[in-house]
Amino acid sequence: MSNKISEERPLKTVERSRSEVTHVVMQTDINGQGRLFGGRLMAWIDEAGGMTAMRHSTHEVITASVDNLVFKAEAKLNDMVVLIGKVTYVGNSSMEVRVDSYREDNEGMRIPINRAYLTYVATDPNGRPIPVPYGLAVEGPAEEAELQGALKRKALRLKRKEEAF
Repeated sequence: MSNKISEERPLKTVERSRSEVTHVVMQTDINGQGRLFGGRLMAWIDEAGGMTAMRHSTHEVITASVDNLVFKAEAKLNDMVVLIGKVTYVGNSSMEVRVDSYREDNEGMRIPINRAYLTYVATDPNGRPIPVPYGLAVEGPAEEAELQGALKRKALRLKRKEEAF
């Protein structure tokens, strides 16, 4: 089930807008317990999500909200952290992006450390919202499930806004 707006625009696949960013945890990235500072990871997540939204929209974007930021595991000094962003939903001017963060070991095994969903708004050069020129081509059951989850998260965001949360 695709959203109606997407069907009226050219479509981009999830894979076409996908972004992958890798960081090495440096001394300036750790907290007092020797682990990756959560705020630093949040900045990296926003960076990866923003790149993904910009790739999809072909415009500058601003972060509108962060949902479901769940820390699952830690990263420590000298660990490699890989962040992967994928578009899960495209509205009129907004897009939801899922960013998965992993700690990658020396053999390439990736251990999930975080998953976050962020909403971005496409903007003109003056920072005003503009329509996203591309809808989202949903391919396969996994992407369809992500879209359905995005629609539920959007409804919850609107309900919280309505309740002045």
